[in-house]
Amino acid sequence: MATETLDESAPKIRGRSRPGPVQLLSIVFIGLVAFWLIANAVDNPGHFAYLFLLGLTIGMVYALIALGYSLVYGILELINFAHGDVFMLGAMMTVTAVGWFGLQGGDPMSHLLPAILGMLAIACVFCGVLNITIETIAYRPLRGAPRLAPLITAIGVSFILQTVGLVWKGPAPVSLPDNILPTGTIFKVGEGDFSWDQLIVFAVTIPTLIVLVYLVQRTKPGKAMRAVAQDKDAAAMMGIDVNRTISFTFLVAGLLAGVAGVLYALFVTNVQYDTGFRIGLFAFTAAVLGGIGNLPGAVLGAIIIGLIENLNDGLTKFTPGSDWKTTLIFVILILILVFRPEGLLGERTPEGG
Repeated sequence: MATETLDESAPKIRGRSRPGPVQLLSIVFIGLVAFWLIANAVDNPGHFAYLFLLGLTIGMVYALIALGYSLVYGILELINFAHGDVFMLGAMMTVTAVGWFGLQGGDPMSHLLPAILGMLAIACVFCGVLNITIETIAYRPLRGAPRLAPLITAIGVSFILQTVGLVWKGPAPVSLPDNILPTGTIFKVGEGDFSWDQLIVFAVTIPTLIVLVYLVQRTKPGKAMRAVAQDKDAAAMMGIDVNRTISFTFLVAGLLAGVAGVLYALFVTNVQYDTGFRIGLFAFTAAVLGGIGNLPGAVLGAIIIGLIENLNDGLTKFTPGSDWKTTLIFVILILILVFRPEGLLGERTPEGG
């Protein structure tokens, strides 16, 4: 998987046909998006810079979820639609843990920091065990079945987990105090502030991404993950326990979902039983945009989507409005994939190769 992709063995296909009408239309649309961004940046650079930084913060949270999709797809070629709901349950576990730790908002760092570390540990263990259980019960028996069977199963598991969230916390959004994370200004960014809660998101996410890269590149389990991703049968012949490696991959994906759940719950302060479907859809889109199975691509795609979401919600010049946010994200995804079906950082491989 190196840092680039889980499967690097397939050759690239070179050569492309001349641009057709769809591609020309895509060029026009992407040009309009570029004009929209430049016009807003020139019109109000301070506000644009603030929204850019806020989108980057949200994108980092999306990246943790998108990496879970990429890890599982890279090793099983399975789109685990239940992953977003594992994240949602991790966020709900965080809401519960806030009560356990007695956080009221405005707590001193001497109390808040141990509580955050405790919530990260609880959510990671919860989501990791849940993900391994899902893989063992729902996916492993279908490993030799046609690809449609595990895909439908993943959708079914997603609905089951949504129902668990619905029964657990009810249909209404569950809110946390806005000031559980400190919101004091660190420095001004245009019209807005870069605050402590944003810094905490970066301070947790960036080391997590570094540890993941080290795990995949340098450790024995990471080498086993790359070997299984390239050829399961050959890996088994070399003495690698394929089932254990796949379970370990689901564990890592669950840990990432747990970290994302804590950060999302504390930063956004609002969780609902269907949050995992919406955020998971964005994260999966980010993984496809960057190149499914490609770790840096998942991070890049998540940052792009976080930026698009916040810029669309916050910019005022030539902006379609927040109602068009999801539509805009998917139109951009489709148009980019017209040019690079393998994603921004993915490698093009022959069918069945």
